[in-house]
Amino acid sequence: MIRLENILTPGRSLVNVPGGSKKRVLEQTAKLIHDQVPDLAMQDVYESLLAREKLGSTGFGNGIAIPHCRLKGCESPVSALLHLDAPIDFDAIDGAPVDLLFVLLVPEAATDAHLELLRQIASMLDRKDVREKLRAASSNEALYQVVLDVQNGH
Repeated sequence: MIRLENILTPGRSLVNVPGGSKKRVLEQTAKLIHDQVPDLAMQDVYESLLAREKLGSTGFGNGIAIPHCRLKGCESPVSALLHLDAPIDFDAIDGAPVDLLFVLLVPEAATDAHLELLRQIASMLDRKDVREKLRAASSNEALYQVVLDVQNGH
């Protein structure tokens, strides 16, 4: 089974990310991922995430969004976690603005294992205590550590 901490890195766990708008945040996410995984073109990541949002917002309530998409050229899942400096409108189900984004990119030929990752992320973020810890994290390392702790059953 693929574990979240193997596809998320401290370098892709960011606090105090300037928000602005949904498009702006997705653009920044694409740049962040490209900087860390140069094989993935920024424009491809951005356009794929945006296309997914057009099918329906990935904002699923409680200030959380899980932008995700299948991506050509992506060989194994890549994840990023962002805590915005101010919540933004994300057309979420409950209408609440979003300040926590857990991004998931999976290969084009996505499998059950990839769907399982999405479920893992969603069930983790469904927990109020986890959301509070993520929002309280004051550094990129601390943000990553929250995910690690949850994965290890703390």
